[in-house]
Amino acid sequence: MKATIAIDALTYGPAGIGRTPEGKAVFVKGAAPGDVVRVRLEDEKKSFSTGHIVELMQEGPSRVRATCPYAGSCGGCPWQHVAYDAQLEAKRGNVVSALSRIGHFDVGFAEAIVEPCRPSKRQMGYRNKLELSTMRDVRGGLDVGMMREGSHDILPIGACPLAHTAIQKAPKALRGALRYLEGDRDLGIYRIGVRHSVRTKSTEIALWTPAGGFPRAAAAKTLSSALKATSIVRVMADPGKQRKIKGVEVLSGAGHWCERLGGFDFKVSAPSFFQINTAQAETLVDVALAGLDMGEESVVADLYCGVGTFTLPLADAAGEVIAVESAASSVRDLRRNADDAHAWIDILGGDSARELAGMGHLDALVVDPPRAGLAESVPADIAKAAPDRIAYISCNPSTWARDAARLDGCGYRLARVVPVDLFPQTYHCELVSIFCRG
Repeated sequence: MKATIAIDALTYGPAGIGRTPEGKAVFVKGAAPGDVVRVRLEDEKKSFSTGHIVELMQEGPSRVRATCPYAGSCGGCPWQHVAYDAQLEAKRGNVVSALSRIGHFDVGFAEAIVEPCRPSKRQMGYRNKLELSTMRDVRGGLDVGMMREGSHDILPIGACPLAHTAIQKAPKALRGALRYLEGDRDLGIYRIGVRHSVRTKSTEIALWTPAGGFPRAAAAKTLSSALKATSIVRVMADPGKQRKIKGVEVLSGAGHWCERLGGFDFKVSAPSFFQINTAQAETLVDVALAGLDMGEESVVADLYCGVGTFTLPLADAAGEVIAVESAASSVRDLRRNADDAHAWIDILGGDSARELAGMGHLDALVVDPPRAGLAESVPADIAKAAPDRIAYISCNPSTWARDAARLDGCGYRLARVVPVDLFPQTYHCELVSIFCRG
């Protein structure tokens, strides 16, 4: 069945949304606000359908030409056909929508409290990291690339224009180098991470393989000839979502990646998380610290702290900082980064929700949880610690809105929401929210 649909807005996802003449919502991938499209309706549900564009009948004012040749196939940049101003407007709109629909806050309040989305200075070439997947081609050779949109297949790209210039062509270079290294052997390489810093010029290549024998010297030599790197490592971990790290071998160079953010230097191990847009991560830190209104005697906790993106600036502004992180690699990096910065921080390696319950009184709190948001018990534990202010950083407006309602129920008023665009050309959005007690 086909239908003509006018696209009203972008959703929190790769699709635009419009309605049939009967009022049924239709989600259409590859659509832009203002488009009029002829779609083939698929996967029809009671309240909505999905649609595939058969014909673009009229281009909306926000539609632009994608600059990347893989934009229609790779899942990495599903909004590249949308003008940047429209992307920012849609990201703010999705935060407002989540706050009202999921958090059940008044729509007028949500519109008033959510500020305009802070734009990224770079809309292309902003990523400090590429994560590449591998598979075997029809001849059994190693292919390197990105996941195709909506599938588990690999798209063997030659370059990624979202990455910093120095590593944009890394996929093609590493594909050739690793095919040469393997020869007729399968070395078990299932993932490749490439990081580069514009500020420090540090570049690291990380090969992810199962534990076992590996031609370390040959790998270091071959990769060095393909891409200029200050560090080459092998991360030994079994494939899968859990990826339990069994060890990291330094094949060449420093054994870590270096980045500079907010006046602090960070040494980051390959398994550790770091924001992929460094300049915009600084915006997150600046907004969060300004909202906490700390003094030299303040006691502050930083939960889900990672390698210390917020922790080090907090230690520079507050009297006492408690940092909690569960990932062992990040805990080790944080200890090293704190030592290098001569910062006194009480670092706890463990579950943030469990550690929070025993902290006692806090003056301020930073939480930057994973996409799943806060555990159900955490808002009540926060209320017991009674910080005057909370900075909640989130990469998922849906779980954040749910948690905002829980915090509101525990006596914390939402005072400020600032969306920050760390991920141009995608629907993803980071946000900083400030909550005040009472």
